[in-house]
Amino acid sequence: MENILEVKNLNKKYDNFELKNVGFNLPKGMIMGFIGENGAGKTTTIKAILNIINNYSGKVKMFGLDNTKDEQKIKEDIGAVLDDMFFSEILTPKDIDKIMKGIYKNWDSVMFNNYLKEFSLPNNKVIKTFSRGMRKKLEIVTALSHHPKLLILDEPTSGLDPVARSEVIDIFQDFIQDDDCSILLSSHITTDLERIADYITFINDGEIVLSKTCDELLEQYGIVKCGEKEFKKIDKKDYIKYKKNAHEYDVLIENKKEFKKKYNVQVIDKITLDDLMVLMIKGVK
Repeated sequence: MENILEVKNLNKKYDNFELKNVGFNLPKGMIMGFIGENGAGKTTTIKAILNIINNYSGKVKMFGLDNTKDEQKIKEDIGAVLDDMFFSEILTPKDIDKIMKGIYKNWDSVMFNNYLKEFSLPNNKVIKTFSRGMRKKLEIVTALSHHPKLLILDEPTSGLDPVARSEVIDIFQDFIQDDDCSILLSSHITTDLERIADYITFINDGEIVLSKTCDELLEQYGIVKCGEKEFKKIDKKDYIKYKKNAHEYDVLIENKKEFKKKYNVQVIDKITLDDLMVLMIKGVK
């Protein structure tokens, strides 16, 4: 399967944080959910991919092209929404339309204005009158309206109500109906990712913990709830992490089928991405 995005050995040092050998691949026609707690390195990774931070090492390729050497060629085919992105508050969507025509060869004013109507965004009002949710919708609309092949989105649905989030997710799903298009989507709203993501990449403390298909995670991983006596019988190599609660243990396992067979366990709870994050971050090996 051809990759639209390849990230290899990304390293970046700050005074109190470090990206450490971050790497993953995003195939064409797929959505990758990028998860991790605040400060884990999601935004730093995304900014390195977009080449908008300095002094990082490693390799990033998009469409087979180097993100530093071929930046101008790549730019036309990328749509981005960043969590700290903003337009000047004195602009209107009509102004943005005019500005973007001069930036992107493939800027589509008809598409842009259709999206404005779909999201009930006024064309002639200045952005300072917009709510946070309206501003986020405008950023998404702008990212989509030059026909990119890769969307790179950092918390694109934060500030949106459930109805608006559902509308945006539907648009993302329509976007990847073209098998040449893909999305890297960072989000704290893991239920959205469970609905649309093909892959999940999990970063913690600047390191990639796992990068797998969403189906593999949700179908094969599980949580065994047991008492201390039962927990002590479990070989360390047969679980990933555990968390001790007041009356029982939550044990994260990687292969429900093999675990059931080996330990004759009848009930293994299904896992959510929230469960996975909590146990991987707070759990003990």
